[in-house]
Amino acid sequence: MTSFLDRRKCTGKAGLSELSAARWFLQGDVVICVFMETSFLCFCLLVPRNTHRMVDVSHGSDKIKLKTVLKEATTVDNTVILTTLNEAWAAPGSVLDLFLESFQTGERTVRLLEHLVIVALDEKAYEICKSKHTHCYALKTEGVDFSQEKLFMTEDYLRMMWRRIDFLRVDADIMWFRDPMPFFYKDGDFQIACDRFNGNPDDRTNIVNGGFKYIKSNEKTIKFYKYWYEKRVEHPGAHDQDVLNYIKGDQILHDIGLNLKYLPTVHFGGICEPSSDFNQVSTMHANCCIGLIDKLNDLKVILKDWRQYNTLPPRAKEHKWGVPQLCRLPNYSQNLSIFCSFWSLFYFFTLLLPFSTTSHH
Repeated sequence: MTSFLDRRKCTGKAGLSELSAARWFLQGDVVICVFMETSFLCFCLLVPRNTHRMVDVSHGSDKIKLKTVLKEATTVDNTVILTTLNEAWAAPGSVLDLFLESFQTGERTVRLLEHLVIVALDEKAYEICKSKHTHCYALKTEGVDFSQEKLFMTEDYLRMMWRRIDFLRVDADIMWFRDPMPFFYKDGDFQIACDRFNGNPDDRTNIVNGGFKYIKSNEKTIKFYKYWYEKRVEHPGAHDQDVLNYIKGDQILHDIGLNLKYLPTVHFGGICEPSSDFNQVSTMHANCCIGLIDKLNDLKVILKDWRQYNTLPPRAKEHKWGVPQLCRLPNYSQNLSIFCSFWSLFYFFTLLLPFSTTSHH
């Protein structure tokens, strides 16, 4: 197992014949690490299918700017960390501040900031990014406002979700505590975090969470992303993560030989299922949480828990997460019990109704 910065180039050519629009980015043996609900950049450049007019990044100053940013941020083996954010998440005291702070408090994670590219979805986010981070890129799209916080499953939210397939997608509500590279599977083409992990990294019944992915740039992942994008037409109203859950068992994954791996929550935890071991956790995601205020509260709790863990002596480092708090999920077992009780009463009175009717006659 090696670290993020110590990895060497993997063998195998990227599918450049399929990616003529991205030749300037994919050259030779390339591995792309894409974290935090971001997209596979080369494919995004190939398929600009957004109904709203986008700036053509393959020509002019935007191409030069993006290429320059990526060149400055990538490691020696052409690996980069990407995330996106809008004004709501970039505002002072919001998600961006906590996100960057986690790199400062993690174990040997400060160095990873040198390889992080933040793509701003609006001008305000870009200005804030430049004041706090080295590698920022302004993505311009006409016709859609990404500057306000978008609630889950709203129309604008769905546009933001699918923006990741066309280009890049925001999900910076992940706290980084350790270098994730040692925890990835060496043979995985596409590795993704889970809301719930059942213990088997190959079991497609795991519930995926697209907020954290590790993707190798090769022909298999390019074909998979194209298929994923096309399948959204069959699921109108669903966002990318739902569509991925629909298609993860499709035959095409076997046909193209894609090795899909599900990452264990012990290393890549979240509010849905927190990491069970502080000694092994790499990241913690504020998933299963709707609303910026609730999300910020629980992200702060996660950071506080991590700091408290670091104050413990080595032999006594047993600690528990204080989340969820405001991000509490509904008590499904309690709701199920209430539903069953209601249904039992309904069924009971249904049985009594014929006897009641007969007695009146």
